[in-house]
Amino acid sequence: MTGRQLHRAGTTVLSLAMVAIGIALIVEALVGEGVLSIRVLLGFLFVVAGSGRMYVDVRRGRGI
Repeated sequence: MTGRQLHRAGTTVLSLAMVAIGIALIVEALVGEGVLSIRVLLGFLFVVAGSGRMYVDVRRGRGI
């Protein structure tokens, strides 16, 4: 595996991890504290950032 392929794989893994963390934050906040929680906002931002990064990689022809 070349350095470039390793970088692409790492970017994909970290993007998926960000989405998973965001979903976990949202679920935890909704179960425990309700909709008006800072965790819901942070979870949403994590999901947007992770999925946005994957979108950019796919549009450039480098991703998944």
